[in-house]
Amino acid sequence: MSYFVTGATGFIGRNLVEQLLEREGTIYVLVREGSRGRLEELKYRWGAPEDRIVPVIGDLSQEKLGCGDQIEELRGRIDHFFHLAAIYDMTADAESQRVANVEGTREAVKLAEELDAKRFHMVSSIAAAGLYKGTFTEDMFDEAEEVDNHPYFQTKHESEAVVREESKVPWRVYRPGIVVGHSETGEMDKIDGPYYFFKLLQRARNALPQWFPGVGIEGRKINIVPVDYVARAMDHIAHIDGFDGQAFHLTDPKPLSAGQVINVFAKAAHAPEATMRIDSKMFDFIPKQVRNGLTMLPPVKRITDQVLADLGIPRSVLVYINYPTDFDSTKAQTALEGTGISVPPLPSYAVRLWDYWERNLDPDLFKDRSLSGAIGGKTVLITGASSGIGRATAIKAGEAGANVLLVARTPEKLEETRVEIEEAGGTAYIHQADLSDIEDVERMANEVLEQHGRVDVLVNNAGRSIRRSVELSYDRFHDFERTMQLNYFGALRLILSLLPSMRKRSEGRKGGHIINISSIGVQTNTPRFSAYVASKAALDAWSRCVASEVVDDGVHITTIHMPLVRTPMIAPTKMYDAFPTITPDEAAEMITRAMITKPKKVATRLGNFGELLYNVAPKASDAILNTAYKLFPESSAAKGKEDGKPPAKEDELSTEGVAFAYLMRGVHW
Repeated sequence: MSYFVTGATGFIGRNLVEQLLEREGTIYVLVREGSRGRLEELKYRWGAPEDRIVPVIGDLSQEKLGCGDQIEELRGRIDHFFHLAAIYDMTADAESQRVANVEGTREAVKLAEELDAKRFHMVSSIAAAGLYKGTFTEDMFDEAEEVDNHPYFQTKHESEAVVREESKVPWRVYRPGIVVGHSETGEMDKIDGPYYFFKLLQRARNALPQWFPGVGIEGRKINIVPVDYVARAMDHIAHIDGFDGQAFHLTDPKPLSAGQVINVFAKAAHAPEATMRIDSKMFDFIPKQVRNGLTMLPPVKRITDQVLADLGIPRSVLVYINYPTDFDSTKAQTALEGTGISVPPLPSYAVRLWDYWERNLDPDLFKDRSLSGAIGGKTVLITGASSGIGRATAIKAGEAGANVLLVARTPEKLEETRVEIEEAGGTAYIHQADLSDIEDVERMANEVLEQHGRVDVLVNNAGRSIRRSVELSYDRFHDFERTMQLNYFGALRLILSLLPSMRKRSEGRKGGHIINISSIGVQTNTPRFSAYVASKAALDAWSRCVASEVVDDGVHITTIHMPLVRTPMIAPTKMYDAFPTITPDEAAEMITRAMITKPKKVATRLGNFGELLYNVAPKASDAILNTAYKLFPESSAAKGKEDGKPPAKEDELSTEGVAFAYLMRGVHW
């Protein structure tokens, strides 16, 4: 017995060939000249004898699949002609789908006739039913509805019509459901169908606690089958007599709803599951025209497109969330009865699908995650670059190939940073400025734009911290003015000066990245830091408001809620000598990672917990913070005592204070 297979190097095709190899006979495989190498790889993987797999050079877009010169040699030899070559992709353009799916099928039918093949097998899809409302049986075809809703539906329906109406060779049609990876290995060849939602689940797993009370849409049934079931079922049915001129639904007879499917994969991903699901059918009372009209309103469409683009989900895939069709597979199930070939329950193999995706298909695996890939050749301006966090960040940026602009008040210290960067092979420029002087900030910004044209990444790192209780601040209004002047107004003036060039396309570039170094205190509402935290919170709030205005221009704004760092800024508070802190180099790592991933926010787990606690139990949060207020005394510096003197007794930290500081590692107290 001999076989002719188109699409044998495709996902379903190569699984089918594995099944055919367990039978006797030669398998002729249609391949393009450029795909012979891929076929050789598969032959090695299959472990097939050299004479079992015979390549036939051709092309789906050519007349009789481009096999004209080989027809005489093959005529009369083919018992089963399997046509699998097609575009199985909802996101492909309409013309490509028509050429491959419709015209390709027509030429395959002609070739099968020329070869005197005994039987023609076509792999169609449940998409051939369009958006039929109700149960679509295996005997139904012309009853399909809204096939023109999408090119994929239309071309799958029309290609099946070609077989039904034009094939003179006895034919059988197979309509698989949404095909996912192998149920035993998890292997899949591309991101498609439910895989588009895996990135969303991954983000939920990484961002939300497991007890998060998720809410999801129940949706209608979504028919998912693993590729090994499709291949085994097709192979078996193809070799049974008496089924010509019929279609078979290779679908799950007990499909799950869209909401259940998402929860199954959420469990596999260790992501929060939706504990409450809303049945999408409850919205059916709204006329379809109204629903469609609402979704196509420019503001709604724009928001939807932005969210989908961020998650990497094509809009066309959303049709499966509320898919109106159920598929009866009685004939297929009857044909498979007693064979042991059945659709395994999705929960039994979802973990394998997830694991294979995360190890092999996750788009993040193929992104350049290096700092040099993110900022190499770009202009990076860092304020407060003379010491501490700013200096460490500047050195890392220079090592990554960025053109580093160093900004601070003291040119001598900036020169030291510049020399270190250049000795390591980097490029750096000094732009001295007093960032608490708005006019000087504006002067420096104009100087930067004149000399460098634009800034790609701005790191607002320079800042002033004051640790003083409100009791000692009644007559020190200038404390609040000083922190606002540098931490908010100075940073804001610099952003406003550089933002227009970021939003404007120049030198083939558009967009930019603004990184504001905030504080964990903004999340935890730390006592004695009201002046400092208020100034940082002001810039945080401004950034959140403006982010939505500049997102279309490719400008990203990141806020980093920095934990306590051992820098000269905390030196006046002597008790911090006993506190657990991170180093400037570790802080710089947080900043450079943000340069790569461009997140909205970077924070520690403790900071996020403090923010959550204040939102859900503010009084309990106040009680905890009051304990800290009493444990950690005012510093000599806060009381206005002279520098250079030995620490006063009240600057020393108690045993309870040390324990509390280590428990709340990274928080300013």
